[in-house]
Amino acid sequence: MEKSAETAYGFSAALLDGSPVSLDKFRGRVLLIVNTASKCGFTPQYAGLEELYRAYKDRGFEVLGFPCNQFGAQEPGPAAEIGAFCGKNYGVSFPLFAKIDVNGPDAHPLYRFLKEGKPGIFGTENIKWNFTKFLIDRQGNVTGRFGPATEPKTLAVTIEELLDR
Repeated sequence: MEKSAETAYGFSAALLDGSPVSLDKFRGRVLLIVNTASKCGFTPQYAGLEELYRAYKDRGFEVLGFPCNQFGAQEPGPAAEIGAFCGKNYGVSFPLFAKIDVNGPDAHPLYRFLKEGKPGIFGTENIKWNFTKFLIDRQGNVTGRFGPATEPKTLAVTIEELLDR
């Protein structure tokens, strides 16, 4: 199922506690999927991601965080440590998943799908750093890719447009 999924809803991943979740659970919702890290210069974006989540969750919006340790070893801790850090420092209440790879041969199938759907600058597919963001419309299609320096609040208008479709 996962290698040939046609939408983001065709994938599954484990939450921080290890329990599997089918992304079909989010069918019909607008998703912002982000590879995260706790020891990165962009880590304070957790606050902005949480603000977006709280502002729009009742309208059909979800933020899905995927911790990744592939960039400067900036997510070295175990799942319990990641969850505690995000909760204590940023009040994160959106779903956080178990650590994954986003590049290379062990890249999670969801991230292969996202990168194929919206390649980066000059058509490169690889994720360049932590906090790369992908927007998914209510039909499960990748509609946008945003670099790590893109502040979450700047995506509000685009999110609203997707929610109003």
